[in-house]
Amino acid sequence: MLTHVVLMRFKDPADAPEARDRLEQLAPLVREIRSMTLGLDVLDTPVSYHLSMITRHSGPDELAAYQRHPEHLLLARWLRPRLADRAVVDSVDDDPRQGADDD
Repeated sequence: MLTHVVLMRFKDPADAPEARDRLEQLAPLVREIRSMTLGLDVLDTPVSYHLSMITRHSGPDELAAYQRHPEHLLLARWLRPRLADRAVVDSVDDDPRQGADDD
């Protein structure tokens, strides 16, 4: 499983809740998103980002398909001009127990 983490800092922090809402609406429209977790920053420290997004995908090809999806591209056109900065980490679960059913 591939985990895609994005941290977003907005030019206007007031855009973060709307971005979260739009991302929540995107998840059921894109089958390549296996799961999505969103979080708004609550501490507002000097190093804080305003919104975090974690999505899970079966692998790099599924992540790429999500990123090319028309609904994602539409949202990105709204989102990108509002971002001051973003950071991304893509990782693969190495633990063979990850996702295994508990006995």
